[in-house]
Order: sequence, then structure tokens, then C-alpha cells
Amino acid sequence: MNMKKSLFKKIEPWAITVVVIAIFIWAFSGIPLTGIKDTARQVFFSIMRGLFHPDWSYVYTGDGEDLVSALLETLAIAFLGTFISAIIAVPFAFLAARTNAKLFAPRSAFGKLLLTIIRVFPELVLAIMFTKAVGPGAYAGVLALGFHSVGMMGKLFSEAIENVDHGPNEAIAAAGGSGLDGLALATFPDVLPEFMNYTLYRFEISVRSASILGIVGAGGVGAPLIFALSTRSWSRVGIILIGIVVMVTVIDFISGQIRKRLV
Repeated sequence: MNMKKSLFKKIEPWAITVVVIAIFIWAFSGIPLTGIKDTARQVFFSIMRGLFHPDWSYVYTGDGEDLVSALLETLAIAFLGTFISAIIAVPFAFLAARTNAKLFAPRSAFGKLLLTIIRVFPELVLAIMFTKAVGPGAYAGVLALGFHSVGMMGKLFSEAIENVDHGPNEAIAAAGGSGLDGLALATFPDVLPEFMNYTLYRFEISVRSASILGIVGAGGVGAPLIFALSTRSWSRVGIILIGIVVMVTVIDFISGQIRKRLV
């Protein structure tokens, strides 16, 4: 028996290596490598020139069609899509959380399956669907980000609920409290900081996602970016990219500082 275990340990790393290499070969064999276009070098250097010679006049014009307005719309889409979905995700999280030691919990299994189905659709696919349903604009972007965020945050929230310390709940029950008392006085205060932490982290991701939703007509700074790329207005492309980088960096810094105080 020990010889079999020893032999298995010896061949295990090699077996894993062979499987990983086989997966890589299979993956690359299904990708048609068409090479790099002749215009790629020209486009790259054009974008770089735009970054070093941005169109500063586009930053603010006061007509609502400038970079500041587009960035503010992007932030509004990310904010609404994230924080409204964070509230909606809470009941889904309690539905999916496994709160007992049974091997199979139908309620939890159904909740996890539901959240998985919601997470299947990427934001861009949802944005395309919602632009067809409600028309192009920021509203479609909010719906796309919100729908996807419910699935993501519901999963994270449910894991936080599963890892909560059950001692305070048992103490409340022993003192004659109800299950609702335990939820309000023990479970929810315990998981609330983690809920806020996950929400802020998701907001950071949503800001990045909202920056490209405009490419498919869902509002935000993506729309002027794809238009500038299409018209080869490289100085306009440069200032939009600079604006996105600055916005994402500032949001990441502020969110990081808030999350440090919550944890």
C-alpha cells in the first residue's frame, strides 16, 4: 500500500504537467493564428501620439458632450448598477447560503443555481440585450451592470453568511430570542462590513465595465471612445484614455481607503 502511495506521489507532478500541456495545446489548436495586420504598427503609434498630444479642448465644453460629462455618466452607471444590485443581492445571498451541516440543502442548492445562471451572461452581452429592450443609453447600462452584479455579489454575500460565527445566534436562541432576533442582532451586524467591502470592490470593477459599455450603445465614455477610434481622431482618443485612467485610479484609491477602514 505504501509503495503504491509512493509511486503515485512520484508520478503525480508529471501527470499534472502532461495534462496542463495537453490543455494548452488543445486550446491553441482551436485558435486561428492569422498574424498581425500591416496597419497595427501605424495604429499603435497613432494612439501613442494621441496620448502625448491629447485634445485638451474636449475635456470640458459645457454642452454635455465633453469628456467630463461622459466620465460622470460612466460613474453614475457604475454607482447605480452596483449599489442598487447590492441591496437586491442580499435576499438572494440568504437563499443561497448553506447554514446547516446537511450534505444536500435544497434551498441553498436552488439559490446557488439561480446565482450561477445570473452570472453566466457577461455585461457586454447583457448591455446588447437591454439596449434592444429599453433602447440605447445609460438606462440599459445600469440594467446590464445591475443584473450581472446581483449574481456576483449574491455569491460573495452568501459565502460571508456561511462563514459567520454561529455562537452569538446560539446565545440569543438560548436566551429565548427568535430566529429573526438572531438575524437582526447577530448575523447581519457581523456580515455587514464584509457586504460593504464586497460592494466597494464590485464598484471598482463596475467602473471599468461601464467604461466600455458605450461601445454597444449602453451609455458612458465608451461611446465617444469608439467614435473617435472610428474617425481616427487620435488626439481625442488620447484624452479619453487619459480620462479613463485617471478616473479608475482615483476610484480605486478612494475605494481602497474606505475598505481598509471597514476590514
